[in-house]
This record gives sequence, C-alpha cells and structure tokens, in this order.
Amino acid sequence: METGALGKVYRDGEIIVREGEVGDCMYVIQAGQAEVLAEKAGREVRLRVMGEGDIFGEMALVDREPRSATVRALGEVRVLTLDKRTFMRRVHEDPSLAFRVLQTMAHRIRTLTAELAQIRAGAKTAPNE
Repeated sequence: METGALGKVYRDGEIIVREGEVGDCMYVIQAGQAEVLAEKAGREVRLRVMGEGDIFGEMALVDREPRSATVRALGEVRVLTLDKRTFMRRVHEDPSLAFRVLQTMAHRIRTLTAELAQIRAGAKTAPNE
C-alpha cells in the first residue's frame, strides 16, 4: 500500500479491511476495483465486486461493531478513507452525502432481503430426504 496525494493505493490482492476487525472509518473507491469476501465454513465467498464511487465500511461509523466482511484489492485500487469526525464534518457541509450513504445502505438491504427470500423459498420447496 502506498499513500498518494488523495487516498491510499492498494496493490492487487492487498487487504483493505478484514472481517472481524473493529472499524472506525468508511472508504470510497476513487479508482480501480475491490472484492467483498466473507468467510463461511472455512472458505472465502465473494459477495460482490465494487468499483469507482462505491463506498464500504460505512456501518462502522454508526455501530463500531467488527467488520462483517473482508475487502481486497482487485488490481491496483485507490481508496479514500473517512473517519467519523471527517464524515460528520462533510455531512454538515453537504447533507446530500448522508443521503447517498443511506441510499447505498438501503440498496444493500433490499438486495439481501431478496436473496434471503429466494434462499428460504428454495429451502421450502426442496424435497425431503
């Protein structure tokens, strides 16, 4: 990882955040891509790929709970870090920032709800063994 004028640059395969670590900041991808991974039953499961403009880690600004997933660079990626104090200052300057974060969170919740419903519907229709 190297620090540039704006943000930090992570090389291919470098971990940006690790599942289980306590977080205190959120991130904005400025350039490149990163993958979101969760560990289940001892193996990595890719949840999604993010690109320029995507945010992650925003829940840490609210709940200070351990990270729910690992984020790893796919190729070179430049990421801007915002701690809670900086985030709150930026929201004060531009309240639409909070709205954009809420939009992202709402979209993720809707996606997860649809995936969970699909999984549960499949489990109910599976034949008994």
